[in-house]
Amino acid sequence: MPATSLLRCVALALAVGAAAPVPGRAQQPSPPGCADDVHHAFDYWIGAWVVRDSTGTELGRNTITSVSDGCALLEEWESASGGSGRSLTFVERPTGEWRQVWIGGDGGALDLRGVPEDGVMVLSGDRQGRAGPVRDRVRWIPREDGKVEQLWESSTDEGATWSVVFRGFYEPRAG
Repeated sequence: MPATSLLRCVALALAVGAAAPVPGRAQQPSPPGCADDVHHAFDYWIGAWVVRDSTGTELGRNTITSVSDGCALLEEWESASGGSGRSLTFVERPTGEWRQVWIGGDGGALDLRGVPEDGVMVLSGDRQGRAGPVRDRVRWIPREDGKVEQLWESSTDEGATWSVVFRGFYEPRAG
């Protein structure tokens, strides 16, 4: 038997032996792959929400649920005007960056990436707008009263200036 084949056989035997159960010892389930703090830095957004503007007018309702064994957040948005959208937000391996992929009922899409900054989730991305390139930046800011503020801004000059696209205040929905 050639030396390389022998080495492969030894490596396979060691791997199988290491994975085999130890007699008399109960097998412990392995912990979920997303149980660490990194994957739960955005848990403050989980819930059923009424979203209002700064005057208190209802903009819509949003439901955020933890999915895929805690590895992602599923957003289900219904606007007060009848629009809808969905997003999936997750930590991308191996970078450790958060990523959100959004698709609206109108076909509009966003692909945002970023990390929490001082407890605030900050995600940004570039897309093609009607008049040229657009950079989006969205921040989700947890507030002491249990609400979450979402501030979406865009820039058409590579971030030199920003305009507010959406500002909503998430309040826990009753019932």
